[in-house]
Amino acid sequence: MVQGVLLVDKPSNITSFGIVSILRKRTGVKKIGHGGTLDPFATGLLVLLIGRDFTKRAGEFLEGDKEYRAHMHLGAATDTYDVDGKVVETSVVVPTLEEVTAVVNRFQGSIMQVPPMFSAKKIAGKRLYELARKGIEVERSPKAVQLRIQIISYQYPELELHVACSKGTYIRSLAHDIGKELGCFAHLSKLRRCRSGNFSLDDAISFEALKDPAQSITPYLRMQHE
Repeated sequence: MVQGVLLVDKPSNITSFGIVSILRKRTGVKKIGHGGTLDPFATGLLVLLIGRDFTKRAGEFLEGDKEYRAHMHLGAATDTYDVDGKVVETSVVVPTLEEVTAVVNRFQGSIMQVPPMFSAKKIAGKRLYELARKGIEVERSPKAVQLRIQIISYQYPELELHVACSKGTYIRSLAHDIGKELGCFAHLSKLRRCRSGNFSLDDAISFEALKDPAQSITPYLRMQHE
């Protein structure tokens, strides 16, 4: 039976569970977990855990720091803080690069971050996104996260960042909060995960190869002999 850690380069417009379903069909293994999901619009590194020996260690794979390429769209905030949401606020304010740099620098290091309402986090046994879909907003406790952010490019309204962060960081919240600080609103328009713990996107199998029965997944398996 196939067991191990499989790194997959997830495309946009498919859920993390959709990738798991494809892998279950390919391997015949039902016990498949993950080391952190990606939203449907997001792309990049998905760490899949194949077999009971690995799914029971899911918590350990969730612990690692992560790195992302994040694209922010300035000038509009959405209810989900990302491109899949409904626009709720707009602005004609156009920040300068100097203003953007100054605000981004306020988010370096240790910060307190409030989870977004559209998230899988549970409060009183209810997932926040279930409440959000009903139009219910509840108070969320802020959590300390660690951030290292580098500006890759800025051409209004697009701002691209490289973000290295601790576990539990919401990049959507980061985009929303930066937009708020800039006074122009913003949401996350693209997100690509490049690293998760010790695993790199460079070692991931492509989605096309994952779907192709003629392509072996064995060369992409990690830790299968443990």
